[in-house]
Amino acid sequence: MPTSDTAAEENPKIAGTAAFSKFIAVLQLIADQEAPLSIAQLSAQSGYPRPTVYRILAALMAEGMVVENPRTTHFELGPRLINLASKSWAKSDIRTAAIDALHTLRDTTRETVHLAVPSDNGMVYIEKLESPQAVRMTSRVGTRVTLYSSSVGKAYLAALGKEQRRSLLRTVKMQKFTEHTITDPEALHAEIAMTEQRGYAEDREENEAQIFCLGAAIRGSDGAPVACISISIPVFRKHEDLQATYINPLLATCKAISLKLAGPR
Repeated sequence: MPTSDTAAEENPKIAGTAAFSKFIAVLQLIADQEAPLSIAQLSAQSGYPRPTVYRILAALMAEGMVVENPRTTHFELGPRLINLASKSWAKSDIRTAAIDALHTLRDTTRETVHLAVPSDNGMVYIEKLESPQAVRMTSRVGTRVTLYSSSVGKAYLAALGKEQRRSLLRTVKMQKFTEHTITDPEALHAEIAMTEQRGYAEDREENEAQIFCLGAAIRGSDGAPVACISISIPVFRKHEDLQATYINPLLATCKAISLKLAGPR
């Protein structure tokens, strides 16, 4: 007869696993969406009855993992979960390798700088350095942005191989965030081709109105993109000389971090 430890190893469905899996499934749905979700949406997408979803959300809210918008009664990730993720990201090799260069880039451009990594079919900010100027970005560490509307997303796509890029884009549902958001696949492919050619991406108020962003990729030791950096600039104070003011420092920063990740040769 197997011992209880052996039985647990042979049968992964140990007590409590099913309930825990439901909690994770609901959290994953909330994390994967650009906008907060209602109980009805979570129930439809998870396949769980509304009372079950309600109980899960109540437990998650009690622990600070999820918060409810009192005006819309929709749910999004809570501060405790974001704080836990931030602590994990703070220890990551990419952030450690990049942080000094990010500070230099922020100080040079005097604009907000983000470090983002790929997550499923989007990008997640794992570091944000605020502009010292009065008007700043509302984003935060843990914010998820799309591949097609953000400069970090487009920079990442442009750095991928063509087949990998096509495969990834097949999983993306394009929606408008502003009047400038690209939602036509052909237009996006043309934009990515231009990004690949020049080595950096532009977000021309596509993700957020009145915000212009430039993004470029960081490559790992094998040459594949592992992260991206963006500079976010309120449109009203965007400098006319983009190349000297933002693009050159951005590309130099990404190159320096890529070389650091590659290690000695």
